[in-house]
Amino acid sequence: MALTDTFVKKVKPLKEGGDKYSDGDGMYLLVTTAGKYWRLDYRYLGKRKTLALGVYPSTSLAKARLKRADAKIQLADGIDPGLAKREDKLRRSEIANQTFEAVALSWLSKTEAERAATTQEKVIGWLRKDLFPYIGALPISTIKPRDVLITVQRMEARGAVESAHRVRQVCGQVFRFAVASGLIERDITADLKGALASPKKTHYAAITDPKRVGALMRSIYGYQGHPYAIAALKLSALLFVRPGELRAAEWTEIDFDAAEWRIPGVKMKMKVDHIVPLSTQALDILKKLEPMTGHATYVLPSIRSDDRCMSENTVSAALRSMGYTKDEMTAHGFRAMARTILDEVLGERVDLLEHQLAHAVIDPNGRAYNRTAHLPARKQLMQRWANYLDEIRKAYAR
Repeated sequence: MALTDTFVKKVKPLKEGGDKYSDGDGMYLLVTTAGKYWRLDYRYLGKRKTLALGVYPSTSLAKARLKRADAKIQLADGIDPGLAKREDKLRRSEIANQTFEAVALSWLSKTEAERAATTQEKVIGWLRKDLFPYIGALPISTIKPRDVLITVQRMEARGAVESAHRVRQVCGQVFRFAVASGLIERDITADLKGALASPKKTHYAAITDPKRVGALMRSIYGYQGHPYAIAALKLSALLFVRPGELRAAEWTEIDFDAAEWRIPGVKMKMKVDHIVPLSTQALDILKKLEPMTGHATYVLPSIRSDDRCMSENTVSAALRSMGYTKDEMTAHGFRAMARTILDEVLGERVDLLEHQLAHAVIDPNGRAYNRTAHLPARKQLMQRWANYLDEIRKAYAR
């Protein structure tokens, strides 16, 4: 006879070792002095086995019957419910042990080749400073959107609004990696869209008046700082690449014979390979730098360690020491300086400038130009620019 809720509630053990009360179809209630336990006896591959269905009262009679039904379905499908339960328990335990920090470090390692070294360092810094102290120890499967929001709002509160948005994006990449790894069902950061203040668009300060550019170039060539910093200042003006691209330049990317610096797409903002023609002036700087840093990976290594690239503050600090405030000139400002003068003063073709600035340029058929587009013309442009900088440096010295 099937059991009833009243019986299950009131029944007490009658003998030492416990009593069994059948509910039919292999399920029974085991009543002992320690408690009441639901069990299911079944046969799998000819062997008799017992499956624990739960403990009363946390597992009611109705819930135990549902578990029995599920086990019967598994048996009908050729699955051992006992083994399936152990595997599920193990999987849940593994997921619980997968903290945000563990998953983030795994993601960081497996995707390292997709990022420039400077970006890798920045991401590591964000993780260790802004994320791990707050959500690093939490199992990633338990983290809620609000946990992430509170974390990035701490950054927002201290004025790092743009970085807060970048960190939210990093969190999203970690969660999507966890989804692909089968640890969670979805990326919860999608729920945070619009929750942070929009970062103010800022324009990098730049000197664009030829006379003042001439004075700037004189200051650079007269600067008495560290040799790496001097080279970085000169190359910033000559090559007008993004500061992070220059700092991450590696000797293996420099082709002295072709007079080219070939930057792999992983280091570029647009993720497309880029070629920077090297003027005779740029080549001269690199050849003088090679005896100092040619043994290292980076053309411009850190002043403190050859294993890392130059700090993002080096060029800015050099400009400040020369008397230029952040409202006058920035490391990124060399791009605007070149773009403005090459267009408005030297009358260079705008499409060539856009190519050399590594902006997204579309051809008449709607296709993105490849890295070698107009390369001969761009080489001539870069040499004219280098010559012009030499001319105004000497002209305004008088």
